[in-house]
Amino acid sequence: MVFEECKEIFSTHFPFWEHLSEEEQKTLCLNTLNSSFKKGEHIHSGDTDCNGVMTLKSGHLRVFLLSDEGREITLYRMYPGDMCTLSAACVLNNIEFDVFIDAEEDSELLIINSKYFDTLLNENIYVENFTYKLLTKRFSDVMWSMQQILFTSFDKRLARFLIDESENVNNDKIKITHEQIAKYMGSAREVVSRMLKYFENEGFVKLYRGGIQILDKQALEDLSI
Repeated sequence: MVFEECKEIFSTHFPFWEHLSEEEQKTLCLNTLNSSFKKGEHIHSGDTDCNGVMTLKSGHLRVFLLSDEGREITLYRMYPGDMCTLSAACVLNNIEFDVFIDAEEDSELLIINSKYFDTLLNENIYVENFTYKLLTKRFSDVMWSMQQILFTSFDKRLARFLIDESENVNNDKIKITHEQIAKYMGSAREVVSRMLKYFENEGFVKLYRGGIQILDKQALEDLSI
């Protein structure tokens, strides 16, 4: 990767950058790939991959768990500027569960080689601090997702999901299928469809092919509390 481009991006996103020697900075850039993935493409597949630390330049990724029966539970989603260390779990101590990462849109990533990142992690206290702070944040995201699944009723979760999606796209019309919502929420498509139909009957939303339009956002806000 071209050093000047690498420097511009990493100095913005990595607080440890200024604590690396010039040689370490250049070596880090040499061990970073600029990779592109198409919508729907698998980026990371559990314990079969150890891609490295990812920084999302453009697009949208989904990080999820996959059960033996094929059920998916979304842990969190990544947007431009977000970073993921779980894709380099093979070099992190005490990370004993496998995550999967898919591209939700055409996406461009910077991926730091896991072996070189492991070297930095062991040799530089600033890299170590950054990594474990990022892991703490991500585990907070994971725990919030698990709490929602275990302790919050599905109607409240779905209402909150629709509000959040609407805010993400800055539009009351959300282009999303019932199957996609089921994947994001760790539920069954049939359950999603029944609850969306209930929301439609109540006048909260309007369903159309390939999407959902929010008609009464305040009602969804009240329900999600």
